Amino acid sequence: MLRKGLAFAALSLGALLALGTTARAQVVNPYELTLGGTASHGPDFDGFNAAANVGIGYYFTDRLEGVLRQSLSYSDVTGGGGNLNASTVVALDYHFQLGDHGEIQPFVGGFIGYVYGDTVDNTFTAGPEGGVKYYVNSNTFVSATVQYQFFFDQGDDASSSFSDGQFIYGLGIGFRF
Repeated sequence: MLRKGLAFAALSLGALLALGTTARAQVVNPYELTLGGTASHGPDFDGFNAAANVGIGYYFTDRLEGVLRQSLSYSDVTGGGGNLNASTVVALDYHFQLGDHGEIQPFVGGFIGYVYGDTVDNTFTAGPEGGVKYYVNSNTFVSATVQYQFFFDQGDDASSSFSDGQFIYGLGIGFRF
């Protein structure tokens, strides 16, 4: 019950803040590209895991961003054939500008998308997300994100879909252009 309340509060706050901003015709460098990845293997090199994430965003205002993200993961822990999984999501995030020049930007938002692959049930997904971006210069940043991803499996009611979700953590680099 507490998770539902927190998710609802975060999404409501994001919607209220987004509606309260003043829109601009065009924001300087309105596009954003984010990249992330990871890989691991065992001590005998007999299998490995790898994942890659890419996102393309557009700033409607200096604080409100729409994002399309694609994630791919490959796992072959036995060395005898692997599994490929993916997700495609669309997100809407509201950024808070902190620091002397807005170089620290925490954000909150929500996403909806689809998860598919060899070892997951192909299903729709949604949830709240948040994170922080730290700009190392005017167009380059590092980011840390967290999402709570719940699934719309057939036969599940909303309560069990939300409680059977998972947290997704990310670390990446991004570029404004």
